[in-house]
Parts: sequence; C-alpha cells; structure tokens
Amino acid sequence: MDADRAGDAWSVLGDSSRRAILECLAERPRAVGELADALPISRPAVSQHLKVLKDAGLVAERVAGTRRIYRLNPAGVAAMRDQLDTYWNRALAGFQDAVASPDDTAEDTVVEPGQERS
Repeated sequence: MDADRAGDAWSVLGDSSRRAILECLAERPRAVGELADALPISRPAVSQHLKVLKDAGLVAERVAGTRRIYRLNPAGVAAMRDQLDTYWNRALAGFQDAVASPDDTAEDTVVEPGQERS
C-alpha cells in the first residue's frame, strides 16, 4: 500500500460506522449480514461502508458460495501502523532533542511581580 492510499485509509476511518466495522472484522472475518446484525446500520449501509474500506485497502473479500466474506487486509493495516510508527518516532526524536539541548534562553525565566530581571 502506498502513502497516498494509507492517507485515504486515515480519512475513511473518520466515520464511526467504518471504525465499528473494522472492530468487528478484527475479531474474525464476517459476511455483510453478520456485520449488519452486530451493528445499528442496515445491510445496504454496511455494504457501502465495506466498499469504501476496500477501496482504501483496509478490507479484503473472498467469495464463499453466494456470500462474500470480508476480513481485514493485513497489508493495509500494516501500512497504517507503519505511518503511526513514523509519527511516534518523530515525536520521540523531537522530545529527545528538546530535552538534550541546553536551555540557553533567559527569556523563559519567570519573574515574580515586584522583582526586576537581572
């Protein structure tokens, strides 16, 4: 999954119904009917959300007779995890840099009322 598609994945997860569908699929693969029974949305709505999730690379499907069974797409979820790891590592590096750098700014010193700066 490329960076653009991973970016799309973050966007589609802005919808609470899609997040709920992913939570269900994280437990085990399911058909549309099973998902609709577990969620407070209709089968057509579940199908529409699954299409969006599939287009974003987060869900894969397989045909089993007349049903389609949906599951999480490990590659799509891994791409999102990689992005989170990148963000986290950058944040930690920035924090480490801030802690390691000497505090050479006297402007940040708090001066109590009635006292003068030295």
